[in-house]
Amino acid sequence: MSTVFKEDLRDGLTFDDVLLVPAESEVLPKDVDVSTWLTASIPLKIPLVSAAMDTVTESQTAIAMAREGGIGIIHRNMSIEQQAREVDKVKKSESGMVIDPITVRPDQKIRDALELMRRFGISGVPVTVEGTLVGILTNRDLRFETDLDKAVSEVMTKDKLVTVPPGISLEESKVLLHKHRIEKLLVVDEGFRLKGLITIKDIEKTIKYPNACKDHLGRLRVGAAVGTSADTMQRVDALLKVGADVIVVDTSHGHSRRVVETVR
Repeated sequence: MSTVFKEDLRDGLTFDDVLLVPAESEVLPKDVDVSTWLTASIPLKIPLVSAAMDTVTESQTAIAMAREGGIGIIHRNMSIEQQAREVDKVKKSESGMVIDPITVRPDQKIRDALELMRRFGISGVPVTVEGTLVGILTNRDLRFETDLDKAVSEVMTKDKLVTVPPGISLEESKVLLHKHRIEKLLVVDEGFRLKGLITIKDIEKTIKYPNACKDHLGRLRVGAAVGTSADTMQRVDALLKVGADVIVVDTSHGHSRRVVETVR
């Protein structure tokens, strides 16, 4: 072996060669607070944000992150419409009260209602006419129905609807849901106009995920990525319209003129 080669050889360490000796501590894991702030108005219970990559974050990951107290950033490698739908899925996945619930008209076909229920993973939809509640369509109404071309009005529940006024508490909602053996409460104003929807699933999720990252309406928070292309502002508008909580400029080189101009 040459002398030059010998002089270039140095000792190296791997992770297995190093051991960190812990110091004594009186702090218990349950007492540790790892909460932080993503922005001045968005707190996180855990300091974790899932990457805006097409192999990492779409609605399913974003929902899981927000439930645990973090947040997911929906990637931008899709059309504006597709990305907006992914954000919308997160915002509609759970809520203290669904402010803008999916609805159908009484003259729509059952197959249309089923498609909406499948797309958003819901078990029922209120039926309205120009905002006024006229009934509700649930899996119970459709259980043995085979003619999917029937109008919703022919099978929906329209009598003895259980409704509540805006502002009802979580505890009051639980009592009514249990009393009437139902899964959904219809929130209406004095004119019977639909104002929201409270579901047993949302109440159960609130109890199951106490650290969830939610907005002031009780919806899970979610972020979305944009680039610096010509359609960036169009994408931003579409994402904000469906309720994105934070917009992330996602690019391989952040310190560039186009990124600075986009942020401004």
